[in-house]
Amino acid sequence: MMPVLFDTDIGNDIDDAVALAYLLCQKDCELVGITTATGDTAKRAALCEVICRAAGRGEVPIHAGLSGPLLHGTEQGVAQYAAIEGLPHRKDYPTGFGALEFLRNAIRSRPSELTLLAVGPMTNIGTLFAADPELPGLLKKIVLMCGRFTDGGPGVREWNAFLDPIATALTYKHGAGKLLSVGLDVTLKCVLPAAPVRERFAAAGGALAATLGMAEVWFNRADHLTFHDPLAAALLFAPELCTYQSGTVATVIEPGPLEGMTRWQADKNGPHEIATSVDVAAFFKHYFAVTGG
Repeated sequence: MMPVLFDTDIGNDIDDAVALAYLLCQKDCELVGITTATGDTAKRAALCEVICRAAGRGEVPIHAGLSGPLLHGTEQGVAQYAAIEGLPHRKDYPTGFGALEFLRNAIRSRPSELTLLAVGPMTNIGTLFAADPELPGLLKKIVLMCGRFTDGGPGVREWNAFLDPIATALTYKHGAGKLLSVGLDVTLKCVLPAAPVRERFAAAGGALAATLGMAEVWFNRADHLTFHDPLAAALLFAPELCTYQSGTVATVIEPGPLEGMTRWQADKNGPHEIATSVDVAAFFKHYFAVTGG
């Protein structure tokens, strides 16, 4: 069993919920806890709760984290909360630093055991690592859905990095030596149209079917689902789905048209690692074999 901490901004794009469903279905995953980041983190926590309950996993700890951004960046709403507003769920999640204390205690109690999977803006993670710089060294692995590493201008910025660039820079700084980034270079290749998503998720039942109402909110603005976060989650258990390269990630933190851009310098001795290619067919085969879709 792999013990995993999951930090997410579930509630905007549907892929966070789809990644959580995968972790709950993955028999080799011990989901130690979930923390939510950015905006109304209590509503995000409620979305996680509904999916966990659908999987029969109501015992998984869920903590609402920081709203962010740390200094400057962009805020986002929680559109998918409309899908669960009428369902039973806790409405009194305390928000803020309690989530960071949960992460800190979990990591320190199990040194070199836990893998941190962060798939939202890095507000919680950058703050945590800056406050306690020993923590990254106590993790077994750090996997982010963050960044885009091809050359270019403002159009190649990735959403998680862009929303809180200061936190992104802090995460890469302190996570050096333990950190794998799964960026848009590979995740944009993992796409399914809305129709097969509906069909396969409904057939799966449980946690995956519980995301369908949230998915319909997403499909009001898009006719497909890109499996950004699920790919990052799958690589914890099936790393052979991607190829990788070592190097250094730098984040543009100055306000302006390049703010939040992640710049990549390949170096076989570099402190960071990125995914560079993905076997798309193998990923979908793996994902639905785990989730039952």
